[in-house]
Amino acid sequence: MNIYTKTILHIYESKITKKNMMNDHLEVDLKELRETFNSGKTKESSWRIKQLRGLLRILEDREDDISMALKQDLGKHHVEAYRDEIGTVVKSLNNALDNLKHWMAAKKTRLPIAAFPSSASLVPEPLGVVLIISSWNFPIGLSLEPLIGALAAGNAVILKPSELAPTCSSFLAETIRDYLDNSAIKVIEGGSDLGERLLRYKFDKIFFTGSTRVGRVVMSAAAQHLTPVTLELGGKCPAVVDSFSSSRENNITAKRIVWGKYGLCAGQACIGIDYVLTEKKYLPNLVESLKRYIKQCYGDDPNGSHSISKIVNKKHFSRLKSLLDEPMVKSSVVYGGVLDEESL
Repeated sequence: MNIYTKTILHIYESKITKKNMMNDHLEVDLKELRETFNSGKTKESSWRIKQLRGLLRILEDREDDISMALKQDLGKHHVEAYRDEIGTVVKSLNNALDNLKHWMAAKKTRLPIAAFPSSASLVPEPLGVVLIISSWNFPIGLSLEPLIGALAAGNAVILKPSELAPTCSSFLAETIRDYLDNSAIKVIEGGSDLGERLLRYKFDKIFFTGSTRVGRVVMSAAAQHLTPVTLELGGKCPAVVDSFSSSRENNITAKRIVWGKYGLCAGQACIGIDYVLTEKKYLPNLVESLKRYIKQCYGDDPNGSHSISKIVNKKHFSRLKSLLDEPMVKSSVVYGGVLDEESL
């Protein structure tokens, strides 16, 4: 046995050991979550309120830390961070706290005459143990929004944040452990291999945000256990310009397209505008208006602007670069097209 054989064998054995330890850890966590749910603790309104208020305290106590994490992972300005993630989640939490009693209340329903003189009510019941797999483009908001719903409904939860936003993932793991009931709510960090292992277990609900490719994997795995799934997936989102007859329409249209494309995580959003469909007669004025508003919002050198996020990683940067390098695209660029990989 030479040094290479020994080294390779050592690494292989380490990986197997690490994988087995991870599987054991997952099983322990899932067992604890199931036991906590079966105890009935999470069904109590007082428990639900306490967890929702705990989330609210995270956002209030650690707002600056959240902004810094979003800046580190995605280059988000603190105004964008508050507008798209912190502020929206605060609003959702306040809404849940205001309406929780109503959501939990039984609602009377009608019965057929054959059931007379019986009466009936629809009683909302939590599903059980919920798996939430969130995305990287809004790593705080897309983790906490489904968590709010799951906790308000009285479920136990495993949250897996995206590994592509590691600072935000670590922040969520730390704060949720410190502020919430860790016997019922757990954050597990890891990459796609962890996601695959999680999907082998039976959950009572899966909430996934991400790509259609991974969405199919999630749906297929859930089908093995007949687990209900909510998929919030990406896709193409065009803007259709079918009228451009006045200067007012000109200005409003261009402004909204520019914001819709670049204002939400630099266009890395499922509702971010991917392309524009319009008639040829509108095209020259539309292009000039778009150029003008890009300069107005982000300056002559958008790379130096603090108002636009960054591409999340080199893989996505390379994908966009390859698109711009295609001959038909390259010859059609009318503004911009400068690349700066060092800014990632």
